[in-house]
Amino acid sequence: MEDVLVTAKCGTLKGKTEIDYANRTYYSFRGIPYAKPPLGHLRFKAPLPPDPWDGVWDATNHGEVCCFKPRGNDSVVGSENCLFLNVYTRNLGRLAPVMCWIHGGGFTFGSGNSDWHGPDYLISENVVLVTLNYRLGLLGFLNFEDPALDVPGNAGLKDQVMALRWIRDNIRSFGGDPNNVTIFGHSSGGASVHYLILSSLAKGLFHKAILQSGNAVSCWGTGQRSLCNLQTAMNMKASEETLLQLLQKMSLVELMQLQANIPIKYEQSSYQTFGPVVEKFSSQSSFLLEEPLTILRSGVYNHVPIMTGYTSREALNMDFLNKRVDVSDKKITDFELEIPITIKVINGSKISKHIAEKIKLHYFGKCPEENLNQYYFLKTDTIQTWPTHCTVRHHANTAKEPIYFYRISLDANLNVFKKLLKINRPGTCHGDELGYLFKNSKLPVPSPHSPEMKAIKRFTKLWTNFARTGNPNPTEADPLINVHWKPVVKDKFHYLDIGENLTVGVNPERDRVAFWDELESLSLPNSKL
Repeated sequence: MEDVLVTAKCGTLKGKTEIDYANRTYYSFRGIPYAKPPLGHLRFKAPLPPDPWDGVWDATNHGEVCCFKPRGNDSVVGSENCLFLNVYTRNLGRLAPVMCWIHGGGFTFGSGNSDWHGPDYLISENVVLVTLNYRLGLLGFLNFEDPALDVPGNAGLKDQVMALRWIRDNIRSFGGDPNNVTIFGHSSGGASVHYLILSSLAKGLFHKAILQSGNAVSCWGTGQRSLCNLQTAMNMKASEETLLQLLQKMSLVELMQLQANIPIKYEQSSYQTFGPVVEKFSSQSSFLLEEPLTILRSGVYNHVPIMTGYTSREALNMDFLNKRVDVSDKKITDFELEIPITIKVINGSKISKHIAEKIKLHYFGKCPEENLNQYYFLKTDTIQTWPTHCTVRHHANTAKEPIYFYRISLDANLNVFKKLLKINRPGTCHGDELGYLFKNSKLPVPSPHSPEMKAIKRFTKLWTNFARTGNPNPTEADPLINVHWKPVVKDKFHYLDIGENLTVGVNPERDRVAFWDELESLSLPNSKL
């Protein structure tokens, strides 16, 4: 492939010309530094702007991914020097909408690289795609309360803000419109997008947002305080200052081993081990100073058009994500552990036991057995369905821009996690839609007239229509999108079901959501229980 040179504000870069799955040309620029390497004394700190370079930056290969330790593997993947992004564009001249992808992975693993996030499908719709890496785990979400230490948390989210600043300052040179930027992400990436909506630090850096199976309201979208976890893992009652000194001196391998000793839970009864937190002191780089719900209720956030939703059976792949779940035994023995931590009750209390019994009866009847369908419905509702409805409801009450709500029920051969994990149960699981938005190196490209290729074109048109105009509906007749998708209003959650066909409706999972709303009301101070 031929090299291509671009000169942007950041400097001159060498990318390359590539051919997509349909034999069309595009330009790729990989491994572009968007921040100073967070090494040495910058470990755990907010990112700084990148240093300028002399000559030509080689942007023909991906940069290092942010380090993590794969499950069941003793080796460490990636590097601390990982703050790189990738740009994919069809045209270096005429400005096109920009879509900036924030990957998922529970804030502990993953990357924006093209093995999982190949640009072929989205850039077919004439957008500029940016994917990025950000710090994960301890490196990205260590948090201390002592202002003197300058480690308030959320470094990984501040990395994302720095990447958006890079886009604002440089993307025009790659054919991208800096005044038409859509941020979108899945799972913890979707939660990241929501946090960017809520953060004043990101004000003006994006213009539309897509939250795919992730938000800041979910129990797993919030991180835990680091002090107690570290004291337990290191078996010492040290101060924050002492702990930070020890962490700064550790090698990367030692740090990753320490991180591996802190249990990671994907459960509704506890917050995420590593993730976003409310910062305990204000500084120039403060990202989040109030609880997400407080910000949502106030209406003081970045008002942009929003698209959000979930899949029909999110929890189908949860057992594979959470290795501590025994996949051979789905019988729940303690229903109090199924109460989301966002429902404020004390474990063992009268109200907690009452709510637990209601959950048991609602999903399993009076004699719960190993009912896999009900097990997955319960997990889907607590992890995604109910938190997403809560998110939409709060935005509907305060938003100044439209909200488009979707539900994905497509069950076909590019459902990426079902395919790769060999899940044969019906339904669409967490992350399955990624196979229709991104070319995945582990999955074949479908034939031109297959149902899967039709689904790819439908997904990419909906997503890029929204990125282009803030409205996913086509501006002219399109046989692939043959329904009109209405935005949410306060008393009606209009939604689009994306299955083999497109259908529209109102208030998906109405009864299941109403059940969890009732349980939340029982936990409120004025409850009669």
